Amino acid sequence: MNLKLSPIKAVRSLIKILQGKPKVPPSLADNALLQVILNRRSVRSFTAQPIPDDVFSAILEAGRLTPSTVNLQSWSFAVFDAPLWQEVFGRPIPFRGSRAVVVIADTCRDRLVLDAFPKSPLVEYSIAVMNASLAAMNMNIAAEALGVSSVMLSETGRSGLLDARYLKERLGLPQGTVPLMTLVLGYARGAYPPMPPRLPAEQLFFRGQYTPPDREIMEDWLAQMVAGYKASHLDSSFEQQLRIYQGKIGQAEADLREMVFGEAENPPTAGN
Repeated sequence: MNLKLSPIKAVRSLIKILQGKPKVPPSLADNALLQVILNRRSVRSFTAQPIPDDVFSAILEAGRLTPSTVNLQSWSFAVFDAPLWQEVFGRPIPFRGSRAVVVIADTCRDRLVLDAFPKSPLVEYSIAVMNASLAAMNMNIAAEALGVSSVMLSETGRSGLLDARYLKERLGLPQGTVPLMTLVLGYARGAYPPMPPRLPAEQLFFRGQYTPPDREIMEDWLAQMVAGYKASHLDSSFEQQLRIYQGKIGQAEADLREMVFGEAENPPTAGN
């Protein structure tokens, strides 16, 4: 995979990123909640300012009250302040965040009283992932509304799905639970980053029949991803980050099969 850009293409891609803005009808430009959602960014640099207990409690309550399939509430949240994270994992919260929440798809709790999916483990797991992910986003938006910045991590600092077995062992999670991501929370250091490259509406929304993707538009999006990553990670590249993911995916696949479905197998090698 060659993701190298010419200097001219890299500059053009960065200009497109800087020019990207949410498209909001003028009649709704002053809607406060809409502005919170559209202005949210993933933040990876936090100050030392602590998040007050009442603010953090309100963020967690937004997760607890998230809607879910048949109200199954198939999630759990491992809740941390900085000292507890250091104690459990032997290192600071990623990016020196003030608080963190490991979001877990949880089918264990419901099974105590309800066997809703006796012959459909994939459906059960998928619903739990969907519900827990909705809860993560609810907490993310609630944090933003309260002036707290955040980032949702799946790999950085062994914090999510690609290190599910590690997290399961550290947190003592039972069968039927899968850690999906870590929501890192804190107060942003410096200005928010620009909006990441977003696909145009005509590539995402369709009426009636699926719209085939446009290769030129997708290649332009990828060029922006490569240029933007390099600009924000001077010591790395988008291609290097992909290789990190690819190197862990085989083991993660095997671990998840065993954790979710009880299937033990040798993990495929990266790239297969």
